[in-house]
Amino acid sequence: MSQTTIVSILSILQILIALGLVNVWIFRSGRATKYRGAGAQNMKQEFIVYGLPVWAMYVVGFLKMMIVVVMVSVLFAPYLMVPFGIAAFALLVVLMIGAIAMHIKVKDTLVKIFPAICMLLMSALALYLTLSI
Repeated sequence: MSQTTIVSILSILQILIALGLVNVWIFRSGRATKYRGAGAQNMKQEFIVYGLPVWAMYVVGFLKMMIVVVMVSVLFAPYLMVPFGIAAFALLVVLMIGAIAMHIKVKDTLVKIFPAICMLLMSALALYLTLSI
């Protein structure tokens, strides 16, 4: 795969990841969706359902918004990919593994877990591609 192709795929992944995170954490955090764990009606209830303290929601939300900032910044300043992009993708991989684990903990259906799986796969692929260039 050429470096140009890798950079193009990475750019698409960065945009998809950033838009997905903003959608979930800004626009839909206070709303019920079919993807909320164990029937929670909003983000706060979802963290409580998982048995996590409310402060964990703020920490995870802050980390995910920082990942968005990095994704957008790296689009305009590709030289920041190392080390910031790599760190952001790696952190998102860890966070998505945690999200999947929480869904499994409360015995959610695959439909509810699917967005976290997609985000995990996109961030893992982006991390792999970043490390390969």
